[in-house]
Amino acid sequence: MDAPLQLALPILGALAAGGAIGFEREYRARPAGLRTHMLVALASALLMLAAVHQITWLEGAPNEVVRIDPVRMAHGILTGVGFLCGGVIFQQGASVHGLTTAASLWITSAIGTLFGVGLYELAIGGTALSLVVLSAARWLDRHMPQKNFAEITVRSRRDAVIDEAELRRMLEAFDLKGARVCQELAEGGTVFALSGPFSGRGVLRLDELSAALRADPRVLEFAILPRKD
Repeated sequence: MDAPLQLALPILGALAAGGAIGFEREYRARPAGLRTHMLVALASALLMLAAVHQITWLEGAPNEVVRIDPVRMAHGILTGVGFLCGGVIFQQGASVHGLTTAASLWITSAIGTLFGVGLYELAIGGTALSLVVLSAARWLDRHMPQKNFAEITVRSRRDAVIDEAELRRMLEAFDLKGARVCQELAEGGTVFALSGPFSGRGVLRLDELSAALRADPRVLEFAILPRKD
């Protein structure tokens, strides 16, 4: 294979793989999209190509001092991309977002690395499987039985208190159950607060719960923080 083609094929393959995964992320309006994934794949492929062809840019050095070890470069690439992935993970209330996008960046880097060392079958197969997991598996995630969670806090007046037993009965009417409830007497003993994680099967009826809490004159404040939509 000609030298220019030997360098061009892994670069183009990495760009195509990064573009395919990035398009899926862009379509879902995720923080890291098409350009980010293409750049991650390209950088990984370029660095691995440099490591594999290290002998060409160390021309003139004695053979006994040249040590070609692409594995060390791959380790450095994936470690560095791990720090990049950490930048797209954030917590909002009780929910953590960005984990799937971080994982897609990491697998994109791994695929770019495989293209860089010439393992085309493994790289193409990894790209196809990544797209299946990101796209087709979303249908399974929506239709499979699952338990969803919400952090619920209810604050009532001390002279018209909503105690734990009553709160549990209220939430059970909306198919919500919880193992533990925290109790707090706040604001100089005038407000009684209950809070805890509650779960239910399928789509949670949080809008109906919110309407019921708003209609209850004993409720001073409440907060409903879903962990998973």
